[in-house]
Amino acid sequence: MSMRTVAALYVQSDGCYAGLAGVDAWGIERDARTYAGPHPVIAHPPCERWGRYWHGSPRKPHQYQKGDDGGCFAAALASVRRWGGVIEHPAYSNAWSAFDLLAPPSSGGWVVADWDGGWTCHVEQGHYGHMARKATWLYAAGVHLSDLPSLRWGSSGQRLPAVALERYGYEKARRTGVMAYVGGKDKSKIRAATPIPFRDLLLSIARSALTSPAAAPATAAE
Repeated sequence: MSMRTVAALYVQSDGCYAGLAGVDAWGIERDARTYAGPHPVIAHPPCERWGRYWHGSPRKPHQYQKGDDGGCFAAALASVRRWGGVIEHPAYSNAWSAFDLLAPPSSGGWVVADWDGGWTCHVEQGHYGHMARKATWLYAAGVHLSDLPSLRWGSSGQRLPAVALERYGYEKARRTGVMAYVGGKDKSKIRAATPIPFRDLLLSIARSALTSPAAAPATAAE
């Protein structure tokens, strides 16, 4: 049986999806907003304008408008609803309320996200190898609840930077977090990277999507 192809949208050109068998990777050189099928989708739309600092740096607030991502999240949501698959975004993303999606509980578990057959959950990528806890919200559509994987729910444990603990003590280390001490030219790439085990889970969700998800009825449970 041949492997079902998945389109990975808004991904790093040289990231964990690049060159992977059965994956059509859409890096920065391709405009993922134009994706027109026919494969199920994993989407990692830009999150800068949807997070805690959507307005810009705390030192220079109100540089940007909330949700001004050029229509990337809207296009990702439309693609997942049309072709089936999953969206990954930071936990507490303002995109959920902007697009009338219900927020999932931090304790974990898949819950109803909307009346379009969508499901959502809260999971920490620290369980799957990320150096930080990296709390994440997922939105899946075109997938039966019974086919969604049970993830490692709950907290993946506090991550404290050793250098900050040594120099400044526990309270500052807790406030700043481990990612604040990642330096070098690849720091943004390291922060954004998806751990391989987590990538594989997302691939399994996308590959379990119905052949014609747009025609599937919305149900509260399976």
